[in-house]
Amino acid sequence: MLAAPVDSVPEGPNLVNEPKWDGWRALAFRGASDVYLQSRAGRNLTPYFPDITRAVRALVPPGVVLDGKLVVWERGRTNGLGGTTGT
Repeated sequence: MLAAPVDSVPEGPNLVNEPKWDGWRALAFRGASDVYLQSRAGRNLTPYFPDITRAVRALVPPGVVLDGKLVVWERGRTNGLGGTTGT
């Protein structure tokens, strides 16, 4: 779900809020011998995240697809290069 700005955060006993991390929405495809990171828009993100690519190759079994957000921490905060568009 894409985040949207609001004037106030809804409150209630059955509501839970969480932070919207600035980063890249991505799919990680673990092949038999390779890893491919793809943006929500279908762009190849693999060259930009060598550490993630190595970690997926080492820790994720072949055939698995992960869906998540890649967040870059820099000087104690997130690096906003990914924007809120999830590119």
